[in-house]
Amino acid sequence: VLMSGTASMEIEAAVIRGSKGAFEFESLELAEVSADQILVKIVAVGLCHTDLTCRDQAYPVPLPMVFGHEGAGVVEKVGKNVTKVEPGDHVVLTFYTCGHCEACLNGEPARCEAAFEPNFLGRAVDGSCTIHDHSGAAIDSSFFGQSSFASYSLSYERNTIKVPKDVPLELLGPLGCGVQTGAGSVLNALNPPAGSAIAIYGAGAVGLSAVMASVIANCTTIISVDVKENRLALAKELGATHVINAAELDPVEEIKKIVGGAGIAYVLETSGVPNVLVQAITCSKPGGEIGIVGSPALGVTIPVDVSFMLDNRTLRGIIQGQSNFDIFIPRLIDLYKQGKFPFDKLIKFYEFDQINQAAEDSEKGVTLIAVMILHK
Repeated sequence: VLMSGTASMEIEAAVIRGSKGAFEFESLELAEVSADQILVKIVAVGLCHTDLTCRDQAYPVPLPMVFGHEGAGVVEKVGKNVTKVEPGDHVVLTFYTCGHCEACLNGEPARCEAAFEPNFLGRAVDGSCTIHDHSGAAIDSSFFGQSSFASYSLSYERNTIKVPKDVPLELLGPLGCGVQTGAGSVLNALNPPAGSAIAIYGAGAVGLSAVMASVIANCTTIISVDVKENRLALAKELGATHVINAAELDPVEEIKKIVGGAGIAYVLETSGVPNVLVQAITCSKPGGEIGIVGSPALGVTIPVDVSFMLDNRTLRGIIQGQSNFDIFIPRLIDLYKQGKFPFDKLIKFYEFDQINQAAEDSEKGVTLIAVMILHK
């Protein structure tokens, strides 16, 4: 609904106004589409751990803020410079990248050197604020170039991925962050060869997406480590060959028993728990590669045995699954359509007004991927 006499439209959004606060539903004003922007009617949006990390100020982003960065919806309107999509297209929204730095020009947008400000600091790429309350006060927005905890969102060509219309749109939002992060960490970053062994610490949305990707990569030993039996059972269902309950057993010892005393070739740490990362490093064999996806609060450090690492081990961070989004997200959808990547088994649906319940369920581990439905 366009507001009469103004270049803005009224939206409903979930706002965080204070650290660790509840999501509050507010009627707000979304700016008119600029020349480079895309107006998307949000059909469904995933709730990702990063939304909650920023809500709680473990990452000190500005508040009040409209979060949400796993949006899926239908293009409503495009700016005059936009050629990638048109009204009526189904789209998934993802991480914003600049398109101009060396990494972007090299086809590696997940390594964008200029990504922090437009994704986290609450302003559009041109520096403007795109959401205000009805008194004109700014509400920080453009989170991950989208702020999709709202009925409508403004995105850009760089973070808008056109998707086929023959797949339910309400499923697809988590491909924009959590699912592509787990799957891409295996398929793009670690890239284990067929027949290899991999251990994945954490069986949440990211970890289980990595398990499914390890099956696609034809790993023959896939070890899932977690402390919740329900998650480990699902890991087995999705293709893990072994599961370890770290609340009951030492995962480092168990992994070495499974693959032999030297350790394992590929490891992915998705939990963000510092001492778990230490375990992930310790279970790797000489020449092994350890990927870090899980993120604790800023400034957290761990002890690393340098002589242990000198034995040709590689420790590396991975952002957004090292994905080239326009290529990788459609590939995941194709794999899903062929029954090879059943990420829908991780999803639980909520109404938009249940977002605080969804957040609580996610933090307790009751729900793996919470998806809120905004438009039927």
